[in-house]
Amino acid sequence: MSKLSARRTTSLTLAATAVLTLTLVTSASANGPTAGEPAQSAAPAPSVSGSPEGAFTRIADFYGSYIDAVYDGDGSSADRLRAFYLSEPLQAELRKWEEGNHADGVLRAQNVPLAWKVTSTGSGTGRTNATVTLTWGSDTTKVFVQADLATRKIVSIRD
Repeated sequence: MSKLSARRTTSLTLAATAVLTLTLVTSASANGPTAGEPAQSAAPAPSVSGSPEGAFTRIADFYGSYIDAVYDGDGSSADRLRAFYLSEPLQAELRKWEEGNHADGVLRAQNVPLAWKVTSTGSGTGRTNATVTLTWGSDTTKVFVQADLATRKIVSIRD
């Protein structure tokens, strides 16, 4: 066998191996994962991020933690969260609102939402603003929240 013939045979063998490998990989991908392989999803995995320095992040952290505490019936944790995240004047305002409305002033409701979403609506004049969307089954309500950029404390909750 000549050198040219040996190289051609090697090239053809490599090409055939590549086609066979590509066919097997494509077939396996189309048929789903094999045993021991994780399933691949088209949607990205959910993620949450934030910073202890950001007033907007503090709003999201507060609502997530507060709703969890109220949902779990953990009133002492809910009270500690209010004390940590809310300014003292807002805490007093919420107590007054709750007495008059017989509802939770943070959630503006008597029950607990099934889901929540916090959306930034911008910052200015030393404050950051957010809209908190609370989901109650098929209904949603919005609460407008403002936090002080310097203290990162929530200073206003309005419906």
